[in-house]
Amino acid sequence: MNNKPSILIVGAGAIGSFYGAILKKAGCRVSTVLRSDYEAVKAQGVRITSPLGDLSYRPDQVYREGDLPDEAPDFLIVCVKILPGVDRIQLVAPWIGEKTCLVLIENGLDIERELADAYPGNPLISCLAFIAVSRAETGVVEHKAYGKLVMGQYPKGVDDNCQVLSQLFQDGGINIDLTEHVVGERWRKCLWNTPFNPLSVIANGADTRTILDTTGGEELVRAMMREVMDIAAAEGYPMDEALLDKNIAGTRKMPAYKNSMALDYLNDRPIEREAVLGNVVAIAEQHGIAVPHLNTVLVTLKMRAALEGRG
Repeated sequence: MNNKPSILIVGAGAIGSFYGAILKKAGCRVSTVLRSDYEAVKAQGVRITSPLGDLSYRPDQVYREGDLPDEAPDFLIVCVKILPGVDRIQLVAPWIGEKTCLVLIENGLDIERELADAYPGNPLISCLAFIAVSRAETGVVEHKAYGKLVMGQYPKGVDDNCQVLSQLFQDGGINIDLTEHVVGERWRKCLWNTPFNPLSVIANGADTRTILDTTGGEELVRAMMREVMDIAAAEGYPMDEALLDKNIAGTRKMPAYKNSMALDYLNDRPIEREAVLGNVVAIAEQHGIAVPHLNTVLVTLKMRAALEGRG
């Protein structure tokens, strides 16, 4: 019998599908909760092209939102986008058991607190995904580069659940960095997300190469990154200046990449504006830190949303 932990993924889009495939490869029972792709995944599974090989798989169970699980999973992995009107507490309520460990693989700052407060008896692991992956069509995912996860117990520490889950991911073929200070790591992730995601929307869905190669583009990205570093330092999470060059160099090495926010914008879906950028600017205001580049981009996004009726 398979004694590996059971996995349930809520929000099995590009990110959730990829990490579900990795855990399936590690020998876990992996089930998914889907909305738009339910029929396709139920019929043919998830097709994933990847530098790691063909990661296509059939989930053990495919649920719709509103279904009830056969049993509560050991690990409930949440990969939904953090958007206005998305109630994650209610989303996970039908699926979480007394001993279920919550796992968040999501973007943004201070995203754990509401779930930690709602389910204080359940351990919570916070993860940051460093990956280039996108949904090509219904039930089809393209993994282009990377895949590493940085994970830790929220609000700090590394517990047995972290150790077990990290080993499973490694068994499936990806790198894991365990951290005692996952909130600080979220600030490090913001160093990339906060410039590149919003700029891609302002530039009509531009890819990373276009953003960096346009005259003045790299300089703008660097200026926004420096402002993020200033805010993080005020929050108690200083970063090495060398991370600027490291992030730019790493981005130039990957294929031209349309990030998730760009794809959401191009497909008329809501974007994670507040989780990725608005919260960062709000924290800067709390500390009285001037962030002219970040604020200009935020206000421009709000103007664009108002003009296009996207809210």
